[in-house]
Amino acid sequence: MRRFLVTGGCGFIGSNFIRRCLHADPDLSIVNLDLLTYAGNPENLADLDTHPRYRFVRGDIADPAQVRAAAGRDTPDALLNFAAESHVDRSLADAAPFVRTNILGTQVLLDFAKERGIPRYLQVSTDEVYGSLGPTGAFTETTPLAPTSPYAASKAGADLLVLAFGKSFGLPVIITRASNNYGPYQFPEKLIPLMISNAIEDRPLPVYGDGLHVRDWLHVDDHADGILAALERGRPGEVYNIGGGNELPNLTVVRSLLAAVGKPESLIRFVTDRPAHDRRYALDASKARRELGWAPEVAFAEGLSRTVAWYRDHHEWWARVKSGAYREYYARQYGAALASETGACPT
Repeated sequence: MRRFLVTGGCGFIGSNFIRRCLHADPDLSIVNLDLLTYAGNPENLADLDTHPRYRFVRGDIADPAQVRAAAGRDTPDALLNFAAESHVDRSLADAAPFVRTNILGTQVLLDFAKERGIPRYLQVSTDEVYGSLGPTGAFTETTPLAPTSPYAASKAGADLLVLAFGKSFGLPVIITRASNNYGPYQFPEKLIPLMISNAIEDRPLPVYGDGLHVRDWLHVDDHADGILAALERGRPGEVYNIGGGNELPNLTVVRSLLAAVGKPESLIRFVTDRPAHDRRYALDASKARRELGWAPEVAFAEGLSRTVAWYRDHHEWWARVKSGAYREYYARQYGAALASETGACPT
């Protein structure tokens, strides 16, 4: 039986990946190491609590002893690093956690992979390491890294560490860089779940700047399939872009969500843009199509409809997530801009 060590598996992308893999492969077992910081939610995998091939370990990827303890004595067949501080706005407020988790944590995992001789190490990265695009063209795997936020810089630093370990020590490393994900179990500070949940509750929808920042949208199931394809068929030392091919301005996405929820566009509120907000992302995923045999399968309209339905059906899940510490963050981030609106922030 194959055995994966997955880090950050209680987050949005990691939890969807774990569930998809376990359901598809009866000869796979997974150990999930997650510190359960603000976006790591054990409820995301509550349906696997009694699964015989799944084990959760709470621990910190930046602590070598905790990584070793989670892995146990048997060497995993693969280590997949999903663990990351991932929200740009939070990195602008405090970069320290991003440096610790995204860079130091990655270094600890790489040291462990080298020490154990793990046959496959996969780093889950982001298109944000490339910076901002002009109105045409798309990022390829050879595009120079030009991050513009502390979050993106920490992910770029981690990517360079991964590639350096591959070249210096012959570690069989692979990096995947995905475009913006959406789907079930996404923490509601991200655009799509924030807008859906606010619309359902008739709260204002805060849109940065003019709302014309363009993102390439990828359903999380397609991302999970792309990661698995890279793990199984990717060449060591290579980077693979995993893009959805769905470039849309944020404002168009928000309007589509309001239509799907049946709420008026008058809920939209334009707020002050974030510093150095990248104008456009687009990924050229032809290398993944050619070398991995992967291509996205979920059309954006279908994926968006499924996502809205999931959030409608799981009100209790996101209502719990949007309580406590989340409320405090939301108030800091949008409170001043929305102070004049009734019910502007979750209460």
